[in-house]
Amino acid sequence: MLDKLTQKVSDALRFVAGKSTITEKNIDDAVEAIKMALLEADVNLRVVRRFVNSTIEEAKGERVLRSVDPGQQFVKIVHDKLASFLGSEGEGELALRGPDVRSVVLMLGLQGSGKTTSAAKLALRLKKAGRKPLLAACDLVRPGAVEQLVILGSQVGVPVYREEGASDVVRVYRGADDYARKNMIDTLIIDTAGRLQLDEVMMAELARLKEAAKPDELLLVADAMTGQAAVDIAKAFDEKIGLTGVVLTKFDSDTRGGAALSLKTITGKPLKFVGTGEKPEDFEPFHPERVAGRILGMGDVVSLVEKAQQVISQTEALELQKKMEKESFTLEDWLGQLQSVKKMGSLKSMLDLIPGMAGQVSEEDIDKAELKVQEAILSSMTRKERANHLIIGPSRRSRIARGSGTSVADVARLLKRFEKMRTMMKKMSKMGKNPAAMQATGRGMRAPF
Repeated sequence: MLDKLTQKVSDALRFVAGKSTITEKNIDDAVEAIKMALLEADVNLRVVRRFVNSTIEEAKGERVLRSVDPGQQFVKIVHDKLASFLGSEGEGELALRGPDVRSVVLMLGLQGSGKTTSAAKLALRLKKAGRKPLLAACDLVRPGAVEQLVILGSQVGVPVYREEGASDVVRVYRGADDYARKNMIDTLIIDTAGRLQLDEVMMAELARLKEAAKPDELLLVADAMTGQAAVDIAKAFDEKIGLTGVVLTKFDSDTRGGAALSLKTITGKPLKFVGTGEKPEDFEPFHPERVAGRILGMGDVVSLVEKAQQVISQTEALELQKKMEKESFTLEDWLGQLQSVKKMGSLKSMLDLIPGMAGQVSEEDIDKAELKVQEAILSSMTRKERANHLIIGPSRRSRIARGSGTSVADVARLLKRFEKMRTMMKKMSKMGKNPAAMQATGRGMRAPF
């Protein structure tokens, strides 16, 4: 995500970052390059002008030019400015009431923005947070919308309230509200109808629904790929209905970032969530500080750790560390790691979270076929073989190759790589207290996946 913007901004800062002395011309050149990158990323012109003026004003002050490390000081100013344009930390949190009082979330948006899918993803997120959500099928316009919500609700394990043959959204809402009250539901998420473009009929229906439901949150769902169009739509919805926040879908496919960088400044409404994939779990809170770091090529280690924590517990992580130190890491552990990585999302999205890697690796650079081959070979082994790779002789290698649809050479290559990896892991675990040495050793290590 934001690959093009990250690459161009990183290039612009490369000539300033780390310099012991910089001049006003250095700053002008860097800011000009960042300005062009923002414009190419489809960021609103007014937002770009404000960013440039405020950055130059602060960067040319005595605090930067005469600081001990002016290059790093300038990078920090750019980071802080980007973060402030994206929003403030904490303002993206949902304003839901306590569990004893029912909260209502109204999902708004044009047809095709991903509104129904986002409603289900939000329901799953709230469910995992300990709340008891209910989805209300109030999109009575789009054919198949109710059925789609029912299917999605079933996938995420959240009940869906629907009324066969209904034509009045307010009546459906009241039925859902009554069901929620009787079944101790604490959060009601309402999926509403959208159209291909803004029109008075849709807005009138939403206004009636808002008046009846008195929602705690009015979230606009917009497609990040539409750039400035998403910002214009958000502005129109806010003027007609009123919004509390925005959800950007297809954020993982947005290589430019214009919508994300323009929304807060133009509409005044925070970006609360982003859709980062097709799976129900691919729905994340929006953190301005972290995204600003990604744009500057600083990565987002916090998000990477959070993703890892969802698939591996602290106990498992400590156990794995001990195995690495003792060189007792097995093929069974390797198979488990491959499967855990798959649950965390695409390798491309994870690499983008690592400092210095954002935008450096494309989907084409990642050999997904090799990953499948490795998993197939490991899955074709017996537990005994995965526990002790030394017993895998010629006859076993032939059987594993047949079972995985690969060659004996492929199996031998995997075993050789595994042994090298175990040795490298042991070295790196011993160097844990010496980051410089560990980094130097790590450069020569090819990742197992």
